[in-house]
Amino acid sequence: MWQLIGRNPSETVSVPRPERHEMKTLNEAEVQNLFGATSEDRFHALWVLLTTTGLRLGEACGLQWKDIDLERGSLTVRRALQRQKGVGFVFVEPKTRLSQRKVHLPPGTLAVLSAHRKRQLEERLKAGAFWQEQDLVFCRPAGSPLEATNLLPEFHRALAKAALPKIRIHDLRHTAATLLLKMGEHPKVVQEMLGHSTITLTLDTYSHVVPSMQEEAARKMQTLFVNG
Repeated sequence: MWQLIGRNPSETVSVPRPERHEMKTLNEAEVQNLFGATSEDRFHALWVLLTTTGLRLGEACGLQWKDIDLERGSLTVRRALQRQKGVGFVFVEPKTRLSQRKVHLPPGTLAVLSAHRKRQLEERLKAGAFWQEQDLVFCRPAGSPLEATNLLPEFHRALAKAALPKIRIHDLRHTAATLLLKMGEHPKVVQEMLGHSTITLTLDTYSHVVPSMQEEAARKMQTLFVNG
């Protein structure tokens, strides 16, 4: 039986500073290509959710259907799925206090999740007695948790179908934030969606977007001039 660990065990472990990966994001047209090319794929809903909400992969893999309100159009991040050596899969509390959050979903994402749920119910019927009931939104064909390392090849196949260059799954989170900021969304809203501990972290992480935001601000100020 799974239990929710009250504290993320990784917080107590001293590890070397990880190598900083170059951030690569998709633009709007590329996102649309990805969604279109994978519309019939088993993991389509996962790519859509990550791109439109900015959830971390562990948070998405830890989602249960009870966390999603399809009628009100929102989900609540309460846990993350993590594999621990010698233990297996466990639920852990999200990365920070603010990582426990409610995220509103666009209608397109809700439609994709509804279709995904229908597909999953069909898999459940097919699995019969072999189905492992854990209420996971994203799982293997028999209901067991997804292995994050096995998802990367699936993601790269999805990118290839859409004729897009290879990026990391985590770059979908960066894509969500970058697109929202470029669309003019307030950084505080983006911070809350991502579950960042501070707005400073959000602005520092996505500082590459600031110049275009400043250009847009200048265009808006131009409206003060009568002759434009």
